[in-house]
Amino acid sequence: MAPEPVGDQQWPDPPGTEEEFLADLRTFHEQRGTYFDESPRVNTKPINLFALFKDIVARGGYDKVSAEKLLWRKIGQEYNLGQSNAAAYAFALKTTYYRYLAAYAIKRVHKQEPPPKEILEMNTAKGGDLLNRTVENYRANTREGYENGQVSDGSDEEKTPKVDKMDLDDPGSTGRSIRGLRQAPQQRLLYQPDLSSTRQPRQVSNHAQSPQPLLNQPGYSQANIPALNPNSSSFNVMNYEPRQPIPLTLRPVPTPMSNPAAHKDKAKRLYDARLARVGKLSAKSQIMQPGTGFDGPNIYVRTLLALRSGIPEESDWALHHLVKISHERGDKYRFEAFPGLAEGLIEKVLEVSSLFYDVKWNINYNEFAANLGIEYLDGIEGTPDVLERIGQLTLNETPEDISSGSFDHKLSKNIEACLVLRNMSMMDENANYLADMPPIRDLLSIVLNLPKKDYLVELKHYALDISEQLTKRWSINETDPLYISLLTVIDESVDRGASLTALRAISRIGMERHISNPLKNIQLSTVRKVLEWTMLDDEDLVGACLDFFYQFTAVPENVAFLLVCMDEGEINLQPMFKQLGALLMYRAIPMTDKRRIAPEIQPKTTTVIQDAPQALMNEIVSIQEPERSSAWLRSLFEEDAESDITQIALWQSYQAKFTPHSSPECPLLPAADFIKNVSTTFPSANAQVIPGPQPRFIIKGIRPRFTPTDSKGRLYFRCLWTAPGAYSSCGSFQPTPASIWEHIVTQHLGLTRSEDTKQWDFETLRRKASEQNQTFSCHWARCQHFAPGGTQDPIIVGIHVKTHLPDTSLDSLRRSKFNQTKRPALLPNGHGLPEDEDDPNGYPAEFELIQWHDTQWDERGDPMGLSFTSALVLRSLARNVPKAMETSKAEKLTTTKSGGEDGWMQRLFGPLMDRLFHVATVNRILAPTVLNLVRVIENNSQENE
Repeated sequence: MAPEPVGDQQWPDPPGTEEEFLADLRTFHEQRGTYFDESPRVNTKPINLFALFKDIVARGGYDKVSAEKLLWRKIGQEYNLGQSNAAAYAFALKTTYYRYLAAYAIKRVHKQEPPPKEILEMNTAKGGDLLNRTVENYRANTREGYENGQVSDGSDEEKTPKVDKMDLDDPGSTGRSIRGLRQAPQQRLLYQPDLSSTRQPRQVSNHAQSPQPLLNQPGYSQANIPALNPNSSSFNVMNYEPRQPIPLTLRPVPTPMSNPAAHKDKAKRLYDARLARVGKLSAKSQIMQPGTGFDGPNIYVRTLLALRSGIPEESDWALHHLVKISHERGDKYRFEAFPGLAEGLIEKVLEVSSLFYDVKWNINYNEFAANLGIEYLDGIEGTPDVLERIGQLTLNETPEDISSGSFDHKLSKNIEACLVLRNMSMMDENANYLADMPPIRDLLSIVLNLPKKDYLVELKHYALDISEQLTKRWSINETDPLYISLLTVIDESVDRGASLTALRAISRIGMERHISNPLKNIQLSTVRKVLEWTMLDDEDLVGACLDFFYQFTAVPENVAFLLVCMDEGEINLQPMFKQLGALLMYRAIPMTDKRRIAPEIQPKTTTVIQDAPQALMNEIVSIQEPERSSAWLRSLFEEDAESDITQIALWQSYQAKFTPHSSPECPLLPAADFIKNVSTTFPSANAQVIPGPQPRFIIKGIRPRFTPTDSKGRLYFRCLWTAPGAYSSCGSFQPTPASIWEHIVTQHLGLTRSEDTKQWDFETLRRKASEQNQTFSCHWARCQHFAPGGTQDPIIVGIHVKTHLPDTSLDSLRRSKFNQTKRPALLPNGHGLPEDEDDPNGYPAEFELIQWHDTQWDERGDPMGLSFTSALVLRSLARNVPKAMETSKAEKLTTTKSGGEDGWMQRLFGPLMDRLFHVATVNRILAPTVLNLVRVIENNSQENE
């Protein structure tokens, strides 16, 4: 141990400021006689000794930091010393603390006398346990002495013992303590199997000897066979058995992030322990106070208990947290998990009536209690006369503009309780829970009938939101207080949000229980207001109005009520029908659909190698090889992955075409080079051999063209003139439509040019035809334009032939509609016209563009939105107008039973029929619904007639 202080010797605490610290540290090193550097550097970065001192002391001191593995490296990373050589920088930082701060910390922090500088600052920083280091127990590093030129005395006590290692090469040896030369390995003995039979005959003498193993023979020992020597490495390897796997037990490690409460508690205990050691912690504070040391219930239970406690402060705290919980954790906060929470919130919201009336509502859950006051609501069956009770209450004097602080505080807490109910009712589980509680319906009726005050608008909106979620789970008749209250909101409210939510709530009554919603006792003022809202440009409000009318018109008595009001001039339904017809195309999206009206006709193909036109051959033969053969191949062949041609046929055709044009300057390509050039010209073509009795040598990937192309890839025009009695067309190729026309009139019509003027000599041809009684006709692809007699004027035939030829002029698009050659019709077999009557280049598929205007649809492709709801309202009216005429309300009609000369169906739906047919034509999504509506209108119109 380091020496303890002697007598009155005192060791003061280290200074608190950096300047005082450095001054004290400098004085300490001067007294100790050691070197001191105020600004040491590690990796060219200055080290703040004051910060390093506080950091190491806070971590428990030099000994504790050195005892923890890699902690100095972590501290070095915090000082940004570098990542390339982190270990060296960490040791340099450790050395800095060791030389300048270690002895100072022992004296100022640990209150002990530091070891002498000979065994501290003057030695390396390796090792630790500085607090217990003394001259007697410290042993200097001998390797450092050797490096400084010192000589060891050879004693074993000053040397670091080395770990004995196994000598695997020396059988029978268990290890060696010094390193030496490796011994030569043992001579390997070849395996000699026992070839004698191990099966003994039946009658064998007792003195017969069994085969002896090799190791029992003279000259062999077990030590010479490594596999049988227990001290040999081969024996260990061959008999090695892996250790059985041990299942790893994982347990969570508490960290300040994963368990902040435990970390905070642990830090407090350590702090208290330090205070207790120095005597600064009183005995009283070390005793656990009542209620401390336990986490207690979670926030959900605490808010429930605080809400039901009846203490105003606790209730306010609970409502504050419930608003946050219901908003942030509404998806997991359920009423059924916290019994009494819904009841407590309902009771809190009911307290709002005490601010305006001299009443305090109470919920009675005793079914046998009788003769209770009007302030008691039936918590089991509900209170059907709650509106009458509200009417009996006396309204207190309430502030209009300026209110007291207590009034605002109470009202805000009531609103918060209603907001919690509203947030939690948005989840289906909570809505089902509230729907089974009769007091919630009384609560909504009471809140919706509170006085009309601006500061109650928020509270009423929350009540309407709750009603929207719950009415679809209830069966409500026309006498229900909530039903009457919702109709009152629609009829009297000037707030769009309140009217919209009330319409949705009343239109969804019984929706989830599949119960019909009759919507009876609707006042004329309410119907008139909803009709007016339908004309607005407000998608949400119009959608709510259409939902209301869809439910309202599903009852024949309500339709009769509308007809009576229209007949008496109270309302006009014609604008509504016009609006419904317009809404059928609401937000229609223009879409273009391409529909094929004629299939594609593929270009003609052939297996015969065509003859290149003479003009093309004259151009090709002037090219040198191998470009000449490539040009010839590109003109007469095309790529086709499914086709092939024999190599001999291709080579013979090449020879036949170019042998007359070969010369010593431009000889033909050898056969092998020509076949290689085919693959060069067409990258997808390759030479193949088809195995068989007679192997076929082919080139896969090309085929002969039906029509040659010129050097620029343009197709030649083939003459399709078929002379009478001929079995095939002319087949001559011409480069342009003009040249093929000249070919027809000269070769097939016999027209010539005048030798003087070089003009076409029609007169001579006409005179010869007249003398010989000759007629002219068009024989292009079996054209029947001049059939059967033809004409004597060749000019007419020549002009007609141009209609068969492609128009390549700039006005071709304008004049194309006058061409007589149309796309050929398909034969019953699905192919085009016979050969020589079809365009050899084929025809592309023909399409027509159809413009659609589709309205909204859902993910299944079904209609949705305002357009679909409008069609449903019209269909409901069409179905129930005839039924309405049979009700008792129809007797009030002053006109004829059929609504005039044309009848009610014609009067209401007649102006709409053109619109319906248009929608069914252009709207694919809504077409089935609209066509169904048209059938209903037609059927009911015929019944009225």
